[in-house]
Amino acid sequence: MSQMLAPTTAVPSGQLAVAGAWTGRSLTLPPLGNLDAYISAVNRIPLLTLEEEQQAARRLRDHNDLDAAGQLVMSHLRLVVSIARQYLGYGLPHGDLIQEGNVGLMKAVKRFDPDQGVRLVSYAMHWIKAEIHEYILKNWRMVKVATTKAQRKLFFNLRSMKQGFRAEAADGDTHREALSDHEIDVVARDLNVKPEEVREMETRLAGGDVVLDPSPSDDGEEAYGPIAFLADGSHEPTAMLESAERDRLATEGIAKAMGELDDRSRRIVTERWLKVNDDGSGGMTLHELAAEYGVSAERVRQIEVAAMKKMRKALAAYA
Repeated sequence: MSQMLAPTTAVPSGQLAVAGAWTGRSLTLPPLGNLDAYISAVNRIPLLTLEEEQQAARRLRDHNDLDAAGQLVMSHLRLVVSIARQYLGYGLPHGDLIQEGNVGLMKAVKRFDPDQGVRLVSYAMHWIKAEIHEYILKNWRMVKVATTKAQRKLFFNLRSMKQGFRAEAADGDTHREALSDHEIDVVARDLNVKPEEVREMETRLAGGDVVLDPSPSDDGEEAYGPIAFLADGSHEPTAMLESAERDRLATEGIAKAMGELDDRSRRIVTERWLKVNDDGSGGMTLHELAAEYGVSAERVRQIEVAAMKKMRKALAAYA
């Protein structure tokens, strides 16, 4: 199957290619970029009978026969074209949708078991749609609009249900965009979701990607985007007062709290918390201070803890 089908999700639109030959039958497909010719070619591929399909599936399953895989894939390419056509309303290239559907078809062929009592066409539909759905969700917007299972279900059903409401509109208002409260309740009931989720998804679908910080135009004029109108939180009055209070505590407050300590405690706190050498290293370690004062390192740690507790109390009173 190495020359039978070769889609990749990374190839840009217009450069996708599906080409190959069906063993035993003369057939060469045009590149997917020539979409009309490709669709015409796959529609001329003969379908497999039930017996031929089961024989090919068993050869693939039992003997890893790639020619059999090629038969199964090629005979169902028209199914991919038909399913991909249903998703043209999302604004993505038809060729890309077919390409992703072909990937799903190959996954279905690889996992298909002929002894389960179903035809490959029924089994493959799930895999083809799943691959196309994933592609649409990744590429429809820069930011994903649906992440949970309920949101994905809403995303792929809300558009068609909305079009159905417009077609049935008794007042003739087929151009009304927003759903009414009654229509939202109907959608929520049919899809088993909350009305709030329907409203949120409708808002997401109605929106689009916005560049926060656009580049200057070609004529050199400066462009303004939403980022130019965002508030600077650092100059908000409350934030400025809090920043000034922190600075006061870090200077006057610390100096007053240090004044509450005895000389030894003040020296230990300074060495352990406040001193920074030129090379970026801190002050003395517990063991170095213990050697200097002739006590154990644990005793120095206890003095440090008591001094810090006393300083917190002094800072709370100062604040």
